[in-house]
Amino acid sequence: MNDADLRQQCHTVLPGHRQATPAQTFAAMAAWCEANGVGHDTYGEGALIQEFERKVAGLLGCEAATFCITGTMTQVTALRLACAERGSRLVALHPTAHIFRHERGNHQLLDHFQALQIGDQHRPWTLDELRAIPDRLGAAAIEIPAREIGGQCPSWQELDEIKDHCRSHNIHLHMDGARLWEAAAGYGRTPQEIAAGFDSVYVSLYKGIGGLGGAMLAGRADFVATAQEWFRRQGGNVVHRTPYVVAAAMQFDARLAAMPDYFRRTEWLYEQLRGLPQLVPNPARPQANMLHLHLPVSRERANEVRNRIAAEHGVWLFNRANHGALAGHSVVELYVGDNLLTLADARLREILALWAAALSAP
Repeated sequence: MNDADLRQQCHTVLPGHRQATPAQTFAAMAAWCEANGVGHDTYGEGALIQEFERKVAGLLGCEAATFCITGTMTQVTALRLACAERGSRLVALHPTAHIFRHERGNHQLLDHFQALQIGDQHRPWTLDELRAIPDRLGAAAIEIPAREIGGQCPSWQELDEIKDHCRSHNIHLHMDGARLWEAAAGYGRTPQEIAAGFDSVYVSLYKGIGGLGGAMLAGRADFVATAQEWFRRQGGNVVHRTPYVVAAAMQFDARLAAMPDYFRRTEWLYEQLRGLPQLVPNPARPQANMLHLHLPVSRERANEVRNRIAAEHGVWLFNRANHGALAGHSVVELYVGDNLLTLADARLREILALWAAALSAP
């Protein structure tokens, strides 16, 4: 039995939101479209998509926003255009940036820009590290929160200082805001306050929002218009974006409203983890409604424990384990969404104790 089938058989899933079946998702979309009189867009022209773009732009305090079919296309395009504007093809990226980790060298092979690594792979990069780069940068990107390091964010003061520095040194500051909505609760700030001072912002329509896919790029109106042309050049001009927009728009407000609840649940989870040394959270305190758990067993053993608990108890603990920095250790991710929010406190404590005991067993 593969992982997807095993997870499907579990009655309790810890990470993320409840997963509806395709039939349930499409039925909900159809009902929402019927109730709201939704018609198809044609190549991005249509009331629903354009209203949604304006809504996202307003939430971020930007002049404009535009839909793009993938975040991968969105970000390299934004950074390419930023470099062209600034006259330098150099972009500063954290070692764990999505562009490095998951995009198969697209920025190099498609000749978008040249990337310089900045900062330590276990921490957000700092203003001092930006200042230490002797080259003239076209752009710098910050992921807020940074998924590959457990959802860490720069401090509010550090972020303000980075914004000021980039503004005064003509460096385009781009935000990888795939999980920006999650970071807002951790900062205790609105998305607009976080986005202020960034020249461009990418947000996902499916990660925390739960849509089918797609992304938005926000920024100056002329910058966004140029990006739209580049999306077309790269094959992103999908004839109907309606399914992606509907899937996100119909639950957008509810997801954003729930983010503070998810964060409070994350804070509660941290308190439960204090007495379980087998499950060590990173970061040390929650900064968004996600975290990494460092386990004292190998990746292979972590998966064995997960699969056994799934088979015997009907509980799915996590989706994927990665090798830890230390031999014989591993790291897993937990996204705190609807599943953990609605799980009874006593039951969650039982599951955590079961997990910790299994990790301690010979």
